[in-house]
Amino acid sequence: MADIAQSEQHYPLGVSRPDLAVQDLPTPEEVFKVSRLGPRELIQFAIGPSLIALGISIGSGEWLLGPLNVGQYGFVGVGWIITVSAVLQTFYNVECARYVVATGEVPVVGWGRVPPGWFFWVPASVFLVIFAFIAGGWAASAGQGVYALVHGEIARSGAEEPRIYAILLLVLVFAITAAARRISRALELANWAMVVTILVVLLIIDIAIVPGRIWWDGISGFFTPAAPPDGISATQLGALAGFTALASGLNWYVLGHYRDKGYGMGHRAGYLSGMRGERKQVLASGVTFPDDEKNRGLWRRWYRLLLTDMWGVFFIGAMLGMLLPTILMTRAVEISGENPTTANVPTFVADVLEGEYGSFVFYLALLMGVLILFSTQLGIFEAMVRVTTDASHASSSKLRARIEGDPRKFYYPFMILLLVVISIIIHLALPVGLIQWSANMSNLGALIYPFLLMYLNSKLPAPARPRPWHYLMLVLNFLFFGFFFVNFIADFVGDPLVTF
Repeated sequence: MADIAQSEQHYPLGVSRPDLAVQDLPTPEEVFKVSRLGPRELIQFAIGPSLIALGISIGSGEWLLGPLNVGQYGFVGVGWIITVSAVLQTFYNVECARYVVATGEVPVVGWGRVPPGWFFWVPASVFLVIFAFIAGGWAASAGQGVYALVHGEIARSGAEEPRIYAILLLVLVFAITAAARRISRALELANWAMVVTILVVLLIIDIAIVPGRIWWDGISGFFTPAAPPDGISATQLGALAGFTALASGLNWYVLGHYRDKGYGMGHRAGYLSGMRGERKQVLASGVTFPDDEKNRGLWRRWYRLLLTDMWGVFFIGAMLGMLLPTILMTRAVEISGENPTTANVPTFVADVLEGEYGSFVFYLALLMGVLILFSTQLGIFEAMVRVTTDASHASSSKLRARIEGDPRKFYYPFMILLLVVISIIIHLALPVGLIQWSANMSNLGALIYPFLLMYLNSKLPAPARPRPWHYLMLVLNFLFFGFFFVNFIADFVGDPLVTF
């Protein structure tokens, strides 16, 4: 445990939380156990947290809300919102991860350093994440796909069997984490397999059946500013903005994986291990680095790795993940002459393609839909448990004593509890309706967390602090996503502030 031992030096940051210990940054080679970090080693060892985030993102906006909106209204006036959302969210992700890499503290713990302190921000943040994502709409949508794979037909509205499959998929998430040595690594490997398969297969299908003019409409639509189309609601547009890429203001809930990956000071802070892994201590408080020449150089290396992971993998993957399903949906609408609805969008494309291209394409499209939606529910379900575990472990000395320094004793019982609750909720509404609610709750986070992040990052050691224009990007996140949330609330309680 020498790598997580407290040092005699301390660095004060914010309020109500212990000072950070001070130690040297590790080298990337030390963390990833390689002699040299070349392109091969970068892909094999360093890239990872962005894949978990991408696996989540590709099933909400990209497979459901993007195709639903484009299928109903076309690319013009919708596509540019997708691009702006993806750009702003990637900047926001980098700033959230900056704090994790510089301190080894995950965001939900870091929020406790912002006035008035942990007793407000930590429980409020845990509540907001669970409130936003507990609906389980992705598992419910994937359950519809599994039903169609099993029976060769689309389930009738309100059928119970798809919900049973959804619950079994949640049990599969539990099994994946339980079988892991290091939970983050298991999620990375699962998402490597699923995300690469999804993008490659969708690319092949699109090349085979989508005309070039639709490809051009989709790509040009991403970069053509235009007013939102007539008839689209504030809730629909806000959901699309919120769940393009990831989850707008709540993206921080999944970026704690940079700690578990060992990025920067995360290597000193520990990680959550699975049942097969060794018992691993996780620091209740973070650790940062001294401002000297050696650590300034190491920080620049870690920051470049972070930018590569986020812009080279997450951003590009999110844009491809939105383009490929939406142009496929456009082709399906063209073939059928009908628009998708919130009830049938999880299986709409597969159902249409079966009539035009046969059962093979039907089953292939269904399988891709199930993989996409399962990758999302995998990341979201685990992240809700992770956020609550990290928050509870860091905030309660009594809990740490009770679990004897082993967070797994909280992590797995809470996961089972959450599984039971989600299993009840998915019986209460249509899957896509649940996801639209979650997306707009994510936009609420954009009214809050950019400012908390500016406070924290401005107090980091000087080499890790953002440049002035980074703060401007956080303000733009607040304005863009906050607008959609305010409009969503106005629409929910009465008349929207802006109509389209």
